Amino acid sequence: MPTVPLATDDHAPESAPSITLVNRPDSGIALRLAGRWRLDQRIPRLSDLPALIDRGSDDDAKAASQPRELSFETSALIDWDSALVTYVAGVERLCAERNIHVDPSALPEGLRSLLEMASLTAPPDEPEHDRGPSFLARVGLDIADLVRSTGEIMAFFGEGAIAVRHFVAGRARYRRSELWVIIQESGADALPIVSLVSFLVGMILGYIGDQQLAQFGARIYVADLVGLATVIQMGALITGIVLAGRTGAAFAARIGTMQVNEEIDALRTFGIPPMEFLVLPRMVALILMTPLLTLYADLLGILGGAFVGTVVGGVTLTAYLVQTQAAIGWNHIIQGLISATVYGAIVAASGCLRGMQCGRSAAAVGEATTSAVVTAIVFIVIAAAVLTVIFDAIGLSG
Repeated sequence: MPTVPLATDDHAPESAPSITLVNRPDSGIALRLAGRWRLDQRIPRLSDLPALIDRGSDDDAKAASQPRELSFETSALIDWDSALVTYVAGVERLCAERNIHVDPSALPEGLRSLLEMASLTAPPDEPEHDRGPSFLARVGLDIADLVRSTGEIMAFFGEGAIAVRHFVAGRARYRRSELWVIIQESGADALPIVSLVSFLVGMILGYIGDQQLAQFGARIYVADLVGLATVIQMGALITGIVLAGRTGAAFAARIGTMQVNEEIDALRTFGIPPMEFLVLPRMVALILMTPLLTLYADLLGILGGAFVGTVVGGVTLTAYLVQTQAAIGWNHIIQGLISATVYGAIVAASGCLRGMQCGRSAAAVGEATTSAVVTAIVFIVIAAAVLTVIFDAIGLSG
């Protein structure tokens, strides 16, 4: 029987681990293991084994094809540890790829037991991927979520209407001190960001208007453009969007965290309606403060336009302010205040609704916060479009 030894270090000691392939007459091969197979030894490379199998088959005149079975010879094996287990497991994987049957009967009993345990815990080669529900199942789940969400929204606004009735009658159960704190947080504390955004938007409108009106020598009418756009729509819109990202998100996060900590369940246990204790003060605070912030935003927006009109357009500040005063009427201011009140209610309702719908995990709080901001901004834009049409229909925009 011809043998195919593995090329190893010529100066290696006799106890060094080595392998030799022996061709058997029955179209099989035997892998002879010799030496000490321990982790502190230089273990033969498994990557050399495929070439040895091919060489061994070619050297055997009787082997016209790839060997069909591989067995082991361990008579010269001195000692072993997990290094041999790893190597033999690799040999089994290699033979499986080449459709060669492995006969481990000649291996030590302990080694065979470890290999069997490894095969039982080995992960599958191609793990199954969860494809999720089918298209029809997803449609059904979406419809079910829509129905559930619609029911929750209707219940929210129904309870809100009852809370408002109790508030008007003076029977609402909430802390007055907390109401003033929320008014400060949603009003005075929002002045810096509202100031910055409103002034910059006023400058942007002023630049756009100045570039176009300068072609006709009518730069003075930049005051009309900035003043009307800011007072009628932009001031309220900017304030609503800023409050959606700042205050609405805070409402959703706070109420959502209370859901996680089961504080809302505790309120219900004590007989305190969460709608009156948590939602009502926030609704009242934003409905009161959003129009005031809008007036402040209108002023800063007009000043931003005045800065551009005087510095870039060359219009005197007095002429700019006189032109602005002549262009703006009370009907325009009323439009902005009505819009601001609606936007404030939308922001408060969105933040509180998503907070009440929040799940019982930290991830759910983040999702509720994001959903509150997106919901508020989307409905603010929708309300702006609807209110513009209504104001025009009733003649308030004239």
